[in-house]
Amino acid sequence: MKIVVLVKQVPDTYSERQLSDSDHTLDRDATDAVLDEINERAVEAALQLKEGDGGDSTVTVVTMGPDRATDAIRKALSMGADAAVHLSDEALHGSDAVQTARALAKVLGTVEGFDLVLAGNEASDGRAAAVPAMVADVLGLPALTHAREIAIEGSTVRVKRETDDGVTELTAELPAVVSVGEKINEPRYPSFKGIMAAKKKPVTTLSLTDAGLDASEVGLANALSSVTSSQPKPPKSAGEKFEDEGDGGSKIAAYLVAQKLI
Repeated sequence: MKIVVLVKQVPDTYSERQLSDSDHTLDRDATDAVLDEINERAVEAALQLKEGDGGDSTVTVVTMGPDRATDAIRKALSMGADAAVHLSDEALHGSDAVQTARALAKVLGTVEGFDLVLAGNEASDGRAAAVPAMVADVLGLPALTHAREIAIEGSTVRVKRETDDGVTELTAELPAVVSVGEKINEPRYPSFKGIMAAKKKPVTTLSLTDAGLDASEVGLANALSSVTSSQPKPPKSAGEKFEDEGDGGSKIAAYLVAQKLI
Protein backbone atom coordinates (compact mmCIF):
# COMPACT_ATOMS: atom_id res chain seq x y z
CA MET A 1 0.00 0.00 0.00
CA LYS A 2 1.22 3.48 -0.87
CA ILE A 3 0.40 6.04 1.81
CA VAL A 4 0.89 9.77 1.28
CA VAL A 5 0.87 12.24 4.18
CA LEU A 6 0.24 15.94 3.58
CA VAL A 7 2.38 17.99 5.96
CA LYS A 8 2.98 21.67 6.56
CA GLN A 9 5.67 23.76 8.20
CA VAL A 10 4.10 26.36 10.49
CA PRO A 11 5.30 29.03 12.93
CA ASP A 12 6.06 27.56 16.34
CA THR A 13 2.96 27.69 18.54
CA TYR A 14 4.99 29.34 21.29
CA SER A 15 6.31 32.10 19.01
CA GLU A 16 4.68 35.49 18.65
CA ARG A 17 2.96 35.47 15.28
CA GLN A 18 2.42 38.57 13.21
CA LEU A 19 1.20 39.61 9.79
CA SER A 20 3.38 41.26 7.18
CA ASP A 21 2.88 45.02 6.85
CA SER A 22 3.09 44.81 3.06
CA ASP A 23 0.48 42.20 2.13
CA HIS A 24 -1.04 41.07 5.46
CA THR A 25 0.06 37.47 5.02
CA LEU A 26 1.59 35.60 7.92
CA ASP A 27 5.21 36.70 8.38
CA ARG A 28 6.81 33.26 8.46
CA ASP A 29 10.37 34.57 8.55
CA ALA A 30 9.75 36.38 11.83
CA THR A 31 9.28 33.19 13.87
CA ASP A 32 10.76 29.76 14.36
CA ALA A 33 9.20 27.18 12.05
CA VAL A 34 8.27 23.59 12.92
CA LEU A 35 6.40 20.62 11.51
CA ASP A 36 2.79 21.16 12.56
CA GLU A 37 1.95 18.88 15.49
CA ILE A 38 -1.25 17.60 13.88
CA ASN A 39 0.84 16.55 10.89
CA GLU A 40 3.14 14.61 13.20
CA ARG A 41 0.05 12.66 14.27
CA ALA A 42 -0.84 12.03 10.63
CA VAL A 43 2.69 10.74 9.97
CA GLU A 44 2.46 8.53 13.06
CA ALA A 45 -0.86 7.12 11.83
CA ALA A 46 0.76 6.27 8.49
CA LEU A 47 3.72 4.60 10.18
CA GLN A 48 1.42 2.53 12.39
CA LEU A 49 -0.50 1.35 9.31
CA LYS A 50 2.80 0.45 7.66
CA GLU A 51 3.96 -1.47 10.71
CA GLY A 52 0.60 -3.21 10.89
CA ASP A 53 1.02 -4.78 7.46
CA GLY A 54 4.54 -5.99 8.15
CA GLY A 55 6.32 -3.01 6.68
CA ASP A 56 5.23 -3.69 3.10
CA SER A 57 3.67 -0.23 2.72
CA THR A 58 5.53 2.94 1.80
CA VAL A 59 5.00 6.35 3.36
CA THR A 60 5.65 9.49 1.29
CA VAL A 61 5.26 12.97 2.75
CA VAL A 62 4.14 15.85 0.54
CA THR A 63 4.45 19.52 1.38
CA MET A 64 4.05 22.89 -0.29
CA GLY A 65 6.14 25.79 0.95
CA PRO A 66 9.39 27.73 0.83
CA ASP A 67 12.84 26.17 0.78
CA ARG A 68 13.11 26.01 4.55
CA ALA A 69 10.11 23.68 4.66
CA THR A 70 12.69 20.94 4.07
CA ASP A 71 13.24 21.06 7.85
CA ALA A 72 9.66 19.86 8.36
CA ILE A 73 10.19 17.20 5.70
CA ARG A 74 13.31 15.91 7.45
CA LYS A 75 11.40 15.69 10.73
CA ALA A 76 8.81 13.45 9.09
CA LEU A 77 11.52 11.37 7.42
CA SER A 78 13.36 10.99 10.72
CA MET A 79 10.15 9.63 12.27
CA GLY A 80 10.17 6.88 9.66
CA ALA A 81 8.62 8.11 6.40
CA ASP A 82 10.34 6.73 3.32
CA ALA A 83 10.43 9.65 0.87
CA ALA A 84 9.15 13.17 0.29
CA VAL A 85 7.92 15.50 -2.44
CA HIS A 86 8.32 19.26 -1.93
CA LEU A 87 6.47 21.80 -4.09
CA SER A 88 8.51 24.98 -3.78
CA ASP A 89 8.10 28.12 -5.88
CA GLU A 90 8.07 31.81 -5.02
CA ALA A 91 4.83 32.19 -6.97
CA LEU A 92 3.04 30.13 -4.29
CA HIS A 93 3.31 32.93 -1.71
CA GLY A 94 -0.09 34.00 -0.41
CA SER A 95 -2.03 31.10 -1.90
CA ASP A 96 -5.39 30.57 -0.21
CA ALA A 97 -6.97 27.27 0.80
CA VAL A 98 -8.55 26.61 -2.60
CA GLN A 99 -5.30 27.25 -4.47
CA THR A 100 -3.39 25.15 -1.95
CA ALA A 101 -5.76 22.21 -2.38
CA ARG A 102 -5.53 22.37 -6.16
CA ALA A 103 -1.74 22.57 -6.04
CA LEU A 104 -1.46 19.65 -3.61
CA ALA A 105 -3.79 17.61 -5.82
CA LYS A 106 -1.41 18.22 -8.73
CA VAL A 107 1.54 17.09 -6.62
CA LEU A 108 -0.31 13.96 -5.57
CA GLY A 109 -0.63 13.20 -9.26
CA THR A 110 3.15 12.74 -9.34
CA VAL A 111 2.96 9.98 -6.70
CA GLU A 112 1.99 7.04 -8.86
CA GLY A 113 -0.60 4.62 -7.56
CA PHE A 114 -1.18 6.01 -4.07
CA ASP A 115 -3.86 4.22 -2.03
CA LEU A 116 -4.38 6.50 0.96
CA VAL A 117 -3.81 10.19 1.67
CA LEU A 118 -3.56 11.26 5.32
CA ALA A 119 -3.57 14.81 6.65
CA GLY A 120 -4.26 16.76 9.82
CA ASN A 121 -7.75 18.19 10.31
CA GLU A 122 -6.45 21.74 10.28
CA ALA A 123 -3.14 23.59 10.31
CA SER A 124 -2.35 25.58 13.45
CA ASP A 125 -1.58 28.75 11.48
CA GLY A 126 -4.52 29.23 9.12
CA ARG A 127 -7.03 26.95 10.88
CA ALA A 128 -9.17 26.75 7.73
CA ALA A 129 -9.81 23.02 8.33
CA ALA A 130 -10.79 22.72 4.68
CA VAL A 131 -7.77 21.66 2.62
CA PRO A 132 -8.00 17.85 3.07
CA ALA A 133 -11.65 17.79 1.98
CA MET A 134 -10.89 20.16 -0.89
CA VAL A 135 -8.04 17.93 -2.06
CA ALA A 136 -10.41 14.97 -2.02
CA ASP A 137 -12.98 16.94 -4.00
CA VAL A 138 -10.44 17.97 -6.66
CA LEU A 139 -9.29 14.36 -7.02
CA GLY A 140 -12.81 12.93 -6.93
CA LEU A 141 -12.01 10.79 -3.88
CA PRO A 142 -14.01 10.10 -0.71
CA ALA A 143 -13.09 12.29 2.27
CA LEU A 144 -13.22 10.90 5.82
CA THR A 145 -12.58 13.61 8.39
CA HIS A 146 -11.88 13.94 12.13
CA ALA A 147 -10.56 10.39 12.38
CA ARG A 148 -9.46 9.12 15.77
CA GLU A 149 -8.94 5.52 14.59
CA ILE A 150 -8.00 4.16 11.16
CA ALA A 151 -8.04 0.58 9.91
CA ILE A 152 -7.45 -0.89 6.47
CA GLU A 153 -9.51 -3.95 5.56
CA GLY A 154 -8.57 -5.15 2.09
CA SER A 155 -9.51 -2.35 -0.31
CA THR A 156 -11.56 -0.50 2.32
CA VAL A 157 -10.57 2.12 4.86
CA ARG A 158 -12.57 2.24 8.09
CA VAL A 159 -12.36 5.15 10.53
CA LYS A 160 -13.93 6.20 13.79
CA ARG A 161 -14.85 9.85 13.41
CA GLU A 162 -15.17 12.02 16.50
CA THR A 163 -16.81 15.44 16.53
CA ASP A 164 -18.80 17.46 19.06
CA ASP A 165 -21.85 15.49 17.94
CA GLY A 166 -20.35 12.16 18.96
CA VAL A 167 -18.48 9.21 17.43
CA THR A 168 -19.48 7.65 14.12
CA GLU A 169 -17.94 4.92 12.01
CA LEU A 170 -17.24 5.57 8.34
CA THR A 171 -15.98 3.35 5.52
CA ALA A 172 -14.84 4.08 2.00
CA GLU A 173 -13.17 2.30 -0.87
CA LEU A 174 -9.52 3.10 -1.48
CA PRO A 175 -8.07 5.37 -2.66
CA ALA A 176 -9.38 7.89 -0.14
CA VAL A 177 -8.38 10.98 1.83
CA VAL A 178 -8.48 10.79 5.64
CA SER A 179 -7.86 13.72 7.97
CA VAL A 180 -6.99 12.98 11.59
CA GLY A 181 -7.76 14.70 14.87
CA GLU A 182 -5.63 15.16 17.96
CA LYS A 183 -6.93 11.99 19.63
CA ILE A 184 -5.60 9.71 16.88
CA ASN A 185 -2.28 8.99 18.63
CA GLU A 186 0.82 10.35 20.33
CA PRO A 187 3.56 10.80 17.71
CA ARG A 188 6.88 9.09 18.26
CA TYR A 189 10.13 10.95 18.83
CA PRO A 190 12.72 10.48 16.10
CA SER A 191 15.60 8.27 17.18
CA PHE A 192 19.22 9.15 16.49
CA LYS A 193 19.27 6.36 13.94
CA GLY A 194 16.15 7.80 12.32
CA ILE A 195 17.64 11.29 12.19
CA MET A 196 20.77 10.02 10.48
CA ALA A 197 18.78 7.84 8.06
CA ALA A 198 16.58 10.80 7.09
CA LYS A 199 19.58 12.54 5.53
CA LYS A 200 19.82 9.79 2.92
CA LYS A 201 16.13 9.47 2.06
CA PRO A 202 14.97 10.86 -1.30
CA VAL A 203 13.33 14.28 -1.44
CA THR A 204 11.94 15.35 -4.80
CA THR A 205 11.63 19.11 -5.24
CA LEU A 206 9.09 20.33 -7.79
CA SER A 207 8.54 23.75 -9.34
CA LEU A 208 5.14 24.88 -10.57
CA THR A 209 6.04 23.72 -14.06
CA ASP A 210 7.17 20.32 -12.78
CA ALA A 211 3.79 19.86 -11.09
CA GLY A 212 1.83 20.97 -14.14
CA LEU A 213 0.76 24.27 -12.60
CA ASP A 214 0.75 27.81 -13.96
CA ALA A 215 1.58 30.91 -11.93
CA SER A 216 -1.90 32.26 -12.69
CA GLU A 217 -3.40 29.42 -10.64
CA VAL A 218 -1.65 30.25 -7.37
CA GLY A 219 -0.37 33.14 -5.30
CA LEU A 220 -1.79 36.14 -3.50
CA ALA A 221 -2.62 38.09 -6.66
CA ASN A 222 -4.86 35.27 -7.87
CA ALA A 223 -6.31 34.20 -4.52
CA LEU A 224 -10.08 33.96 -4.09
CA SER A 225 -9.74 35.31 -0.55
CA SER A 226 -7.22 37.68 1.01
CA VAL A 227 -6.76 40.00 3.98
CA THR A 228 -7.14 43.67 3.01
CA SER A 229 -6.26 45.25 6.36
CA SER A 230 -5.11 44.27 9.82
CA GLN A 231 -4.12 45.77 13.14
CA PRO A 232 -2.27 44.36 16.15
CA LYS A 233 -4.43 42.95 18.88
CA PRO A 234 -4.73 45.36 21.83
CA PRO A 235 -2.62 44.63 24.89
CA LYS A 236 -4.32 42.82 27.71
CA SER A 237 -5.61 45.09 30.45
CA ALA A 238 -6.39 44.29 34.04
CA GLY A 239 -9.96 43.23 34.67
CA GLU A 240 -12.36 45.34 36.65
CA LYS A 241 -12.35 44.68 40.39
CA PHE A 242 -15.26 44.87 42.81
CA GLU A 243 -15.03 45.18 46.56
CA ASP A 244 -17.39 42.68 48.14
CA GLU A 245 -19.19 44.35 50.98
CA GLY A 246 -22.03 41.91 50.99
CA ASP A 247 -23.28 43.05 47.61
CA GLY A 248 -20.53 41.58 45.37
CA GLY A 249 -22.95 39.38 43.46
CA SER A 250 -25.23 42.30 42.66
CA LYS A 251 -22.30 44.41 41.46
CA ILE A 252 -21.06 41.67 39.14
CA ALA A 253 -24.56 41.09 37.80
CA ALA A 254 -25.00 44.81 37.13
CA TYR A 255 -21.65 44.90 35.33
CA LEU A 256 -22.56 41.95 33.13
CA VAL A 257 -25.89 43.57 32.27
CA ALA A 258 -24.10 46.80 31.34
CA GLN A 259 -21.77 44.84 29.05
CA LYS A 260 -24.82 43.11 27.53
CA LEU A 261 -23.44 39.73 28.54
CA ILE A 262 -26.59 38.74 30.39
